[in-house]
Amino acid sequence: MEKQLLRIGEIAAFFNVSVKAIRIYEKKGIIMPAWTDPATGYRYYSADQIQMLNALLELKALGFSLNEIKRIITGGVNDSELLTALVQKRKAWQDAISSAERKIDAIENIIRRVSDSRDAPRLQQLTDEERAWLLVKMVCIEDVRGQSILSEALWL
Repeated sequence: MEKQLLRIGEIAAFFNVSVKAIRIYEKKGIIMPAWTDPATGYRYYSADQIQMLNALLELKALGFSLNEIKRIITGGVNDSELLTALVQKRKAWQDAISSAERKIDAIENIIRRVSDSRDAPRLQQLTDEERAWLLVKMVCIEDVRGQSILSEALWL
């Protein structure tokens, strides 16, 4: 029997996950070992369970929670619910891409400001107050002039 099964450590190494993670999946009732050796406590998994682990890891990489994965793997969702969940995950990833693109644009603006600044090369020579104002001007994306006026008003 053991020759047809793989030990938990073997599949953990194959999938580059920790044994602890697989034990968590077991505790959650997502993937159960095909056989546990009563003498050693070693867990053994069949080819079908290894496929389930592969599916679990793919769904996890797509952003599904373990509870969602359990419902999907154990047949707790119908086709319509699965499609809805997939569409929601796609939207979440599209939102993440949009957010990342905005951050890239912000970094490009900061790079341009730092490159164009006369004061950037002597940043370490400035006083703390001068450096703070310079960094605000170079790094902050929002209206720096409005912030400057507000800050000056607060310090008067």
